[in-house]
Amino acid sequence: MSANKRTILVFGATGQQGGSVAAALLKAGWSVRALVRDPASNESAALRDAGAEIVQGDFGDATSLRAAMDGVYGVFSVQPSSPGGTVTDDDEIRFGIAIADLAHEHGVAHLVYSSVASVEAGVGLGHFESKARIEAHIGTLPLTATIIRPSTFMEMLVMPGFGLDSGHFNFFVRPDQPVGVIAVRDIGQCVAAIFADPARFAGVTLDIAGDTVTGRDIATLFTEAAGRTIAYARFPDEVLAANPFLGKLTAMLDRVQPPDAAELLALRRINPEMQSLRTWLAGDGREAFRAALGAGGTWAYNQQ
Repeated sequence: MSANKRTILVFGATGQQGGSVAAALLKAGWSVRALVRDPASNESAALRDAGAEIVQGDFGDATSLRAAMDGVYGVFSVQPSSPGGTVTDDDEIRFGIAIADLAHEHGVAHLVYSSVASVEAGVGLGHFESKARIEAHIGTLPLTATIIRPSTFMEMLVMPGFGLDSGHFNFFVRPDQPVGVIAVRDIGQCVAAIFADPARFAGVTLDIAGDTVTGRDIATLFTEAAGRTIAYARFPDEVLAANPFLGKLTAMLDRVQPPDAAELLALRRINPEMQSLRTWLAGDGREAFRAALGAGGTWAYNQQ
């Protein structure tokens, strides 16, 4: 059966990741069913106009989830997490497990679950440990599944609160410390490639990134894009000490080994259009970066 005769149910389709997945799947010829809370929203209307089937439902409503899964070939599963301020870690675990169980119950041929890069338990960061719990549960099911672990979103780098409006950039890594980054659009393209080749990706857990950059690299690229000097510094020790969330996240990143050149090359074979931070700043990220240069404020995540 050809891709355009099979349907993928996409969760979070009105958000960043789910939206990129829905767009990439539609472009690749799949039928897309999007579960949304509000079918009348502008985001839902845009999905409908792009060719997606819109169904109303909610993560906490098992009846709507079952109805949405009827007859689908595959499921893309992503849930909101506690730093966004709308759910608890327990909610995320419950939603992720419920979707996996229902996919098995409905005989879904392929589940793709989006976790987070270098997920590990015991780090004291609930939204990382919640994903580890969901991953572990998926591994117990007799279900063809692929787990993707996206690196830091490039879009996160241009959120308010990192100092770009003041001509500097503060982040979690040391100036010489590399970190993996990925453009959200590239997550969708990777997922489309995974659904297109289930035999290759069945049972695979895949860390995905489009680039590896150090703090100094970020400063250089931001300086080029801004046309003026953007200095880089890691968050000051006193800031990390005063903010447990930032402190724990920074300590975790200190233990992470980002993808090397060979791994990035392999990922580009999966998604030949994978963007580096430089190409993203010149393209998809250009307007967001320009806006960040003039936008102050605080980092838009709760302190979990």
